[in-house]
Amino acid sequence: MATEIILPTLGETMDEGTIARWLVPSGTTVSKGQPIAEIESNKAVFELESPASGILTITKPAGVTVPILTVIGTILTPGETPPATGAQATTTAIPASTSGPMEQAATAQPSTTAGEATATAEALPVPGGRRFISPRARRFAQEKGVDLNLVVGSGPNGRVEERDVRTYLESQPRLSPLARKIAAEAGIVPSPAIPRARLMRADVAQQVARPITPKPQEAELSADVTPLGTIRRVIAQRMTQSAQTTASVTLTTEVDATELVHLREQIKDYVAQQTGEPLSYNVLLARLVAIALHEFPYMMSQLKDDEIHTPTAVNIGIAVDTERGLLVPVLRNVENKGLIALSQEVAALMKKARDGSITADDMTGGTFTITNLGMYGVDAFTPLINLPECAILGVGRIGQRPAVWQGQMAIRHMVVLSLTFDHRLVDGAPAARFLQRVAQLIQNPYVVLL
Repeated sequence: MATEIILPTLGETMDEGTIARWLVPSGTTVSKGQPIAEIESNKAVFELESPASGILTITKPAGVTVPILTVIGTILTPGETPPATGAQATTTAIPASTSGPMEQAATAQPSTTAGEATATAEALPVPGGRRFISPRARRFAQEKGVDLNLVVGSGPNGRVEERDVRTYLESQPRLSPLARKIAAEAGIVPSPAIPRARLMRADVAQQVARPITPKPQEAELSADVTPLGTIRRVIAQRMTQSAQTTASVTLTTEVDATELVHLREQIKDYVAQQTGEPLSYNVLLARLVAIALHEFPYMMSQLKDDEIHTPTAVNIGIAVDTERGLLVPVLRNVENKGLIALSQEVAALMKKARDGSITADDMTGGTFTITNLGMYGVDAFTPLINLPECAILGVGRIGQRPAVWQGQMAIRHMVVLSLTFDHRLVDGAPAARFLQRVAQLIQNPYVVLL
């Protein structure tokens, strides 16, 4: 009896996955538990194991993005005939009913599994360079009167998703009804002098009367084109969402970190003997920030359905640069752990993040994030909030600089802290008090030994 290979879910935030590659070709005999494919989720890449022993039949090719719990293949017993699937269904193109001849949608002919055929037809390209539009995107575009020929798709093979239509709408100028009519009759796309300002009749009339100067033809530049991977696409979406939906404010302060440097020098060898890993500044900073968060829990607030939720656990995400992009593994219950346990946990998560074995669960549940660019020689920067959290702490380079210490000029180890927070949830003064407390702990860090 055939055993279906189903795309599993690896976390609450995962609703689809991309088949990065099949590790064995279709028709190969595989064993139960043998890795057969690499699946790329919105946060990590993981290996998919065979659910049974038998002959592998692939129904979803590499590069396709499908919803979770979708059948992507089967395991057959010797002599068993593969069942009809959506991958074997034929596809034909029909013209879109609302947007014109350039927009085409693929539809699958009836097959044994009609749902699979539909999913495949929408996810795979068809000859002739035709475009693919998700049903939700098409319905939303019809409701808003959007010409889908003007929308750039971000899905697999350029598929237009609902989010692409929303992005297009957000980029368009806001017009009064009369201004919209004048612009349509004149055949122009008006632009406001002030971004996101509402255009009235007089504004559009002025632009209609303005002489049009033809733009000089630009020489086409050569470029290397790289497909936007799942993780890079999710990073782009989350960064855009953070910038557009939060009222972010950044506070900066320069802190004397000399005692922090001395503390690390005194205990790093002992920690390395106990854990096999060097003691990093990220471990010390996470522990110190956890103390401050325990005293100022409002810095972990999250906005959910017009309610402010304040987590009780201090779960700190540490931003990590990897070959696949920015990942943020989460240290849990930091306020209850010592430096040795934290050092071991950080080392394990960093290794998993960089070798691609990290899971979605490793990167969910954070209540605050620390991002450290000091190792790249950066003194100060403005970090973006990692939603749904309300704050993030940027840490710059710890360097020797002249400073006033005990009434005299001295060479001290200084560091710049940049706290970005969501002003919708936290006011400036409370955020400043939290940053001040973090600075005090860095200046006197020996509390982490208690």
